[in-house]
Amino acid sequence: MREQMQSRLTELNRDFQLGQGRLAELERETAALRETLLRIGGAIRVLEELLGADRASTNGQAEPEAVHVP
Repeated sequence: MREQMQSRLTELNRDFQLGQGRLAELERETAALRETLLRIGGAIRVLEELLGADRASTNGQAEPEAVHVP
């Protein structure tokens, strides 16, 4: 009986460590995805502003200069 409990404890500890490792991996992926979404959101805002400025300039104003967005 004691050997079974020890074996089960070893198995549970291994599973727990694997779970912690997977959770850490998912948290890193989540952080990376959040960063990517923030960059995409920023690019969307910049392009929307540039398009808005372009629309305003085509209504009787000079055409805007090209803008490089990294």
